[in-house]
Amino acid sequence: MRIALAQYDFPVGDITGNVRRIQTLIEQARDAHGADLIVFPELCVSGYSPEDLLFRPQFLAECDTAVRAIAHSTQGIVAVVGWPEAAGSVVYNAGA
Repeated sequence: MRIALAQYDFPVGDITGNVRRIQTLIEQARDAHGADLIVFPELCVSGYSPEDLLFRPQFLAECDTAVRAIAHSTQGIVAVVGWPEAAGSVVYNAGA
C-alpha cells in the first residue's frame, strides 16, 4: 500500500479554494504517485484554526457540503480529510 501525506497551508475560511486544492492533491497522489491512500491535515476543509467561524451554522453547513463534494469526486483512492463536523450544538474536529 502506498500512502501519501498532503501538506499544504489551507487558508482559514477559504472552503472553495481548499476543496479545489484538496481535489488537486488527491488526483496528484493517485495519478502521479500511485497512492492508495492520501491523508490530509486536521481541519483542512475549513483551514486551521477557524476559531469564531465555528460558531456560524452557515460556515459549518458549507464545510459539510464541501466534504460531501470531495467524497463524491474521489475515485480510485481513499482520502482522509479533516473538517469541523457539527452534531447539534457540538462541533468535532473530525476526519472523514
